[in-house]
Amino acid sequence: MLPAERKRRIVELVADSDGRSVESLSENLGYSKATIRRDLRELETRGLIERSHGGAVPVTSVGREQTYGQKEVQNLEGKRAIADRAVEELAEGHVVFFDAGTTTMEVARKVPKDGTILGVTNSPRLAVELNEDDNEVKLTGGTLRRRTKALVGPTAESFMQRTNFDVLFLGTNAIDIESGLTTPNEDEARMKELMVEKAEKVVLVADISKLGRRSFVQFASLADVDLFITDGTLDDDTREAIESASVVVADEAGQ
Repeated sequence: MLPAERKRRIVELVADSDGRSVESLSENLGYSKATIRRDLRELETRGLIERSHGGAVPVTSVGREQTYGQKEVQNLEGKRAIADRAVEELAEGHVVFFDAGTTTMEVARKVPKDGTILGVTNSPRLAVELNEDDNEVKLTGGTLRRRTKALVGPTAESFMQRTNFDVLFLGTNAIDIESGLTTPNEDEARMKELMVEKAEKVVLVADISKLGRRSFVQFASLADVDLFITDGTLDDDTREAIESASVVVADEAGQ
């Protein structure tokens, strides 16, 4: 395992378990405790984990927002499985909005590059990914948030109010039966609210780790979702709460 892959796995394991000890990480990954401690020091410097006594914990909470870099390395295989299923929703001539985010980035990487769709996004990074070969891409404009690399603010909102989309690939920080879909930042919440309002079909793409969590600002209810693509099994209460939407569990085995 290359060092970069080992560090990515450390971040995933810490996030999935709400914390891991050095001993547990060492046993799981097959590396010495000294190597794991050295990796944890580097990952903390990069803001990807927080070290605790004897181990590490995630750096996220209701009011604290993970960076794009933190989210980019988490559950990558699950996000790729979600993306494989998500692109099946596309048809020739569709105008498709891609929300800024790491799961939607994986969807963008799977999109055909033959010019059959028009891509729209509030993510410069995602726009670069989409804008290959014959694809046409439009950016919302706006103010770039350093933490999430998403465009927000009055200019972006004005663009949204003038446009409409066939399909929206929507990301979220948290999914809760009572709170619906939530995110830490008010400006991003407003953009997501407009995305949902302007889309004919709302496709929520979120890995199973987002379920049962709440963040600061609600931007949509579960009833606003037409299709929910995830990488794990929903409990009965959540499935009942999202009964207005079709639910698809992506098959990682197909990777």
